[in-house]
Amino acid sequence: MLKNEKGFTLIEMLIVLLVISVLLIITIPNMSKNSDSVKAKGCEALQKTVEAQVQAYFIETGAFPASIQTLVDEEYISQDTCPDGTKLIISSEGDVSEQAPTEGT
Repeated sequence: MLKNEKGFTLIEMLIVLLVISVLLIITIPNMSKNSDSVKAKGCEALQKTVEAQVQAYFIETGAFPASIQTLVDEEYISQDTCPDGTKLIISSEGDVSEQAPTEGT
């Protein structure tokens, strides 16, 4: 009596694992390379958002915010730090820029 067993052989399982491993080896380095680009784009997007909120604050109050913390406190924005850790600052004219890194950081 022969049984008709259905399932994968050891060779088939090894081939599947090999294909999955190759795909992981290809995709993981590409994702880590793009990480810096994604962080830079995130900072640009946050800067544009803060610029828009500075204008909204100016329209509502007639003055530019004293600091970016004012926008956070008044709930115009929820964060003042880019994904890469760079802080944003607002000038007295309402211009938004990245804070220059300080010595020792």
